Amino acid sequence: MPFVPRIRVVIVSPALADANNGNWQTARRWQRLLSERHSARIVKDWPADRRGDDRDERADQVMLALHARRSASAIDAWARGCPGRGLAVVMTGTDLYRDLAVDDRVRLSLAAAQKIVVLQPEGLAALPQDVRWKAQAIFQSTGERRTLAKPVRRLRAVMVGHLRDEKDPLTLMAAARLVRDEPGIAIDHIGAPLDGALGQAARDTATECPRYRWLGGLPHESTRRHIQRAHVLVHASRMEGGAHVVMEAVRCGTPVLASRIPGNVGMLGADYDGYFEPGDSAGLAQLLRRCQRELPWPGSSGFLAHLQAQCARRAPLFSPDAERAALHRLVESLRTP
Repeated sequence: MPFVPRIRVVIVSPALADANNGNWQTARRWQRLLSERHSARIVKDWPADRRGDDRDERADQVMLALHARRSASAIDAWARGCPGRGLAVVMTGTDLYRDLAVDDRVRLSLAAAQKIVVLQPEGLAALPQDVRWKAQAIFQSTGERRTLAKPVRRLRAVMVGHLRDEKDPLTLMAAARLVRDEPGIAIDHIGAPLDGALGQAARDTATECPRYRWLGGLPHESTRRHIQRAHVLVHASRMEGGAHVVMEAVRCGTPVLASRIPGNVGMLGADYDGYFEPGDSAGLAQLLRRCQRELPWPGSSGFLAHLQAQCARRAPLFSPDAERAALHRLVESLRTP
């Protein structure tokens, strides 16, 4: 391997550890992967809050800015204050599929970048034609985990995502009502109530549907174990850049029932058979019933096994080795002499 000088990278994340969301998970993982060869730190803005950080910001050589709108001030400050230094803007979800059409700051962020990153290849088509030439897709990654023991007489489904409109928790709740009289289907719902009205809706659904449990926000490790024990992960999002929870399910052998949106199709593939249309609670309920008929698990040669095999073929895309290599190529391409 040719010698590569150590590069000082600053990662701008609009969310830090206390948010425990996708942007933070990406930033923390990228810091860890980059630190194997380079120097990387995470800040919420740039120039950073100086308290507790005595690093000379003039030494930063490359910026990776997560979310083109929420990190727009840092992107603008870097572009103005550090002309010629490498800048990659990472489109993580709502900035790509909502803000781009309505907020000029997003287009200014894309214009300032030397590189643009999306988190799955369907995201490339959502970018303006005039910036696609500098864009690339980098799949996020997680380690492979074994599948844990699952019930043999009851389908266990889990949905993971903080309760906010973009994640469309109401579709899961409506599906839970449609299957509430079917004892063979149990649903766990994990996520903090970022929207108070959605939190109340989850409590009401749990009261009306005894086999629907809203567990609130859980630590990441506990959430991963719930995914490992589930027969299926439900991912009902209306808008998604490239969901961590989808790759976590795929990498532990848990099939996914997903809304047919670009962010999910880019991760699971256009030919995946576990999709329902966005907002289609009846379609989701039908898929849950079809999966329940396939129990016991494992050993089935039917629909559940088919979905698991399709996910297994996608699993190598989300390996840490693949993400590490792509990330190092990105940073090293941005370094200026």
